Amino acid sequence: MSTSNFFNTVKRVFPINPSSKSDERLAKLIAKTLINSTSKPLQIDPSLTSNLNPNIIHLVLSNPNVKIPSCLHFFRFLKSNPYPFSQKPNLQAHITLVCRLFQARKFAEAKIILNQVVSNENLVCPTSDIVSMMIESYEEPKIVHKLFDMLFRVYADNKRFEECLEIFEYMKSNGFEIDDRSCMVYLLAVKRCDQLDLLYDFFRRMVDSGVKITVYSMTLVIDGLCKIGEVGKARNLLDEMVDRGIEPNDYTYNTLIDAYMKKLDSGGVKEMLNAMEKNGIPYNVATYTLLINWNSRSEEMEEAERLFEEMNQRGILGDVHVYTTMISWNCKLGNTKKAFRLFDEMAERGLVPNCHTYAALVNGLCKAGHMEGVEVLLHEMQTKGYNLNRVIFNTLIDGYCKRGMIDEAWRCQSIMEQKGFEADVFAYSTIAHGLCKLNRHEEAKRLLLSMVDRGVAPNIVVFTTLIDIYCKQGDFVEAKRTIREMESKGEKPNVVTYNALIDGYCKKSMMKEAHKTMREMEVKGLVADVYTYTSLVHGECISGNIDEAARLFSEMPDKRLVPNIITYSVMISGLSKVGRSDEAFKLYDQMKEAGLTPDDKVYAALVGSLHPATT
Repeated sequence: MSTSNFFNTVKRVFPINPSSKSDERLAKLIAKTLINSTSKPLQIDPSLTSNLNPNIIHLVLSNPNVKIPSCLHFFRFLKSNPYPFSQKPNLQAHITLVCRLFQARKFAEAKIILNQVVSNENLVCPTSDIVSMMIESYEEPKIVHKLFDMLFRVYADNKRFEECLEIFEYMKSNGFEIDDRSCMVYLLAVKRCDQLDLLYDFFRRMVDSGVKITVYSMTLVIDGLCKIGEVGKARNLLDEMVDRGIEPNDYTYNTLIDAYMKKLDSGGVKEMLNAMEKNGIPYNVATYTLLINWNSRSEEMEEAERLFEEMNQRGILGDVHVYTTMISWNCKLGNTKKAFRLFDEMAERGLVPNCHTYAALVNGLCKAGHMEGVEVLLHEMQTKGYNLNRVIFNTLIDGYCKRGMIDEAWRCQSIMEQKGFEADVFAYSTIAHGLCKLNRHEEAKRLLLSMVDRGVAPNIVVFTTLIDIYCKQGDFVEAKRTIREMESKGEKPNVVTYNALIDGYCKKSMMKEAHKTMREMEVKGLVADVYTYTSLVHGECISGNIDEAARLFSEMPDKRLVPNIITYSVMISGLSKVGRSDEAFKLYDQMKEAGLTPDDKVYAALVGSLHPATT
């Protein structure tokens, strides 16, 4: 399209009122000023700008003698509005400038102006109006097509998805080819806005309209479907696209593998892995990361280790996520030495550990009771700019309590609160449990009651700990009141809760109440476990009811309960005290056959049974 034809078209689209000679004169004066101007910023006589109107602005911008840079200066001058007049470029001015920029192949500048048209509320108009202006501005279909394509992308960038669809349908109905790259812009914009339900609908439009489908657009939509739980739909889409000749890539398969793993669908995982193998697509670091995580969560550590070694042998450098997973699971299994070897290997490979890596190591050291090592690790972590979070603080508190280092646990809680983390129910219950292990029951009780006063809601662990404390103190009235309180607050007592009460009764030889509590527990659908029976056997032995203790012991296999070392110990001790040494030694042999190692108390009881005390 020639320059003269372009300006003739513009005049036809935006007809100038022929009677407005004053507008023409003023426009020519402004144009002359722009053509001759060399000043930056642009300076125009206020007498020329005081009477501006949309028609004058259009005449200036459409004047072929005014070069593009001068048009842009004038346009920006009006937008900045430094003088006391309110006239700004209207929609007509914006579209005129966009067309001139497009003709000059200044596409980036054209897109900026078009973006202003779409984003400025004062320029809002029906899409059809903009389309009409663009069509009338150009006769060459190729240019019109590119203008529409740019408008489609600009609408997508501004999250104007309905307008995008209007442009899409207009281009489709008028025979314009729709660029698959522009469709990707739309799909990515929709995904960024988390409007994942729109992805599939638009993709179907693409397919039905003959738009080129690529593995990237297909995978993006499959990922969106998986994120909203439509894994079956995603799988069907994959199968359909494969039939159309679209070959999935590793990212496509990883997306579906991850989705199947989240649904715990091992069959789906295997199908995707088999498809990768069949199509000759090797695992990448993301595939290995998914599989190592999957096997670790399933406690299939041998397979996880095999995959990790295979990844290394293939020369695929594991990322920080893979190493953190391996470190975490080795720590959970108590393999802290191996965890630290992996940690050192990370450093050798130039990988920077993250907060989760350090947290896993802290957890491993705390479980192993190596609190001195924890201090060193925390110092290193903080020097590298990682702050301790609530999870790490709670892990430290748990580690100190398991070592009986209650003062250190208190100090840790204090630092935690100074850092802005209010102690939660886990921190309180952990310290209380640590105090109970040291027989500091009164302190534990005060701590848990103060927790409630501070507005931290107790959970089943806290209630059960309180009940256990009350029972050890012989305050069964308060223990039962606590059970009623927890039920009123929606916390259902579990077997551990009832076991605390039963054990308390048994140690006070209150066997009638103990058996009654077990029956109440069973009425509520809870099943007595080995700890329930161990407490009852112990209680009957303390009360001198050895036959009843023996009956309960023999009842355990019928309940599919396996006596533990404590159950055997209390039963052997009970039999020994009443001189029933044959039965005691028989249980001793049975205990050893079960793979349990007797302690000194058992041996002492057996020896005592051979030399019963004389009265």
